[in-house]
Amino acid sequence: MLEKFAEIVWGPGLMILLLGTGFWLSCQNRFVQLYGWKQILRRTFSSLRNDSKEKSGKAMTQFQTCSTALAAAMGTGNIIGVAAALHIGGPGAVFWMWVSALLGMMLTYTENVLGQRYARTLPDGTRIAGPMAYLRFGLNSRVLAVLYGIFCIGASFGMGNMTQSSAIASLAKDAFSIPPIVIGIAVALLLSLILLRGNSGIGSVLQWLMPILSAGYMLAALAVIIRCGDQLPHVFSGIFRSAFGIRAVGGGISGALIRNAIRTGLRHGVFSNEAGLGSSALVHADGSSDDAQLQGMWSMVEVALDTLVCCTLTALAVLTSGALEQANSSDGIIVAAFSAVFGSLSGQMMATITALFALCTLMGWCCCGEQAVRYLFGERAITGYRCLYCLAAGAGAVISLRSVWALSDIANGLMAFPNLLGLLLLSRERLFPKNQRSMEKL
Repeated sequence: MLEKFAEIVWGPGLMILLLGTGFWLSCQNRFVQLYGWKQILRRTFSSLRNDSKEKSGKAMTQFQTCSTALAAAMGTGNIIGVAAALHIGGPGAVFWMWVSALLGMMLTYTENVLGQRYARTLPDGTRIAGPMAYLRFGLNSRVLAVLYGIFCIGASFGMGNMTQSSAIASLAKDAFSIPPIVIGIAVALLLSLILLRGNSGIGSVLQWLMPILSAGYMLAALAVIIRCGDQLPHVFSGIFRSAFGIRAVGGGISGALIRNAIRTGLRHGVFSNEAGLGSSALVHADGSSDDAQLQGMWSMVEVALDTLVCCTLTALAVLTSGALEQANSSDGIIVAAFSAVFGSLSGQMMATITALFALCTLMGWCCCGEQAVRYLFGERAITGYRCLYCLAAGAGAVISLRSVWALSDIANGLMAFPNLLGLLLLSRERLFPKNQRSMEKL
């Protein structure tokens, strides 16, 4: 019953709402995510020169915030999830993942701008930012803000926590024959050492781990692509043919093929970058800068790195290596793809990389859940939440997760509805400079 309800939540209606909102916001801002990259990159990376949490009084520097936001989004979905999308939807799913990323950039930009613009500090000292801020103070709706907070906490314990530790335990058991109970204890202890130091502790770990881990994985994927580079022209033609339902033999159009590619690509794209769910704005609430547009621009860079770079490299490694024809499972497809370069070591190597990505996601989603707990229950509840979060991660490694997966899907999807309603109703506000010259003056 839960799985059926999850399918309803993540059905065509939510996909249309997510992408339709992204398209509307893109039109409102003249698709700045396509033409404004020179200024976006210059503005974001130049801000790192004066990056200091001490000056701002925030828990994390801007670079730590970016690393944490990437950690919350990048995970098993960028590796195993892409393989699953290709297995189900074919090469055309890649094209529709690109579409979801381009529209998602404007969604996450809007979330962060509004989240900073409506951020407030309550009389008791509690700071409210992210979706809860613009739902309560922008729309003047306490109900939507509370609902979003509840769904966010549910998603943090499910998709951000127990499912990730379950993936770590499964990978460790298959690759290294380590019992799940050992992994559960190790994950819980490691998380407690990091999380109980607060967001500053999370940021300090992720600012080193995420860049090194991401760069290492991308270089490994590039090695596979270069090794099988002669297949690239065929792969790209297959991506565009499959995306529009064109059969390789005879050139006919298949409605079933295009529907499958669109549905799979768009859904996995949203799962990958989480644009429209509001999680990026929750993490950026602790960024060292209160500049709303700067935080929004950083979130656009994060979506591009997550989906347009990392997911694309995974897809090209799988397609150029011919791994889709060599295995029938997502894990097997990834191992087969990287074995083209790394041989028999690919299984252990990819298990380690994927498990580390899942560990980063555990830390990143703790920051998201904390913002919701702070809004609903106050600052005093944060320590209790962190303790429960660590215990849930340990439990996720050893218990059956079929119901947890379904509940996680439901909570994740339900986060989108109040968030997107807020974005649409506040979309008339000026979010981006009117023209190129105004943008360059930022």
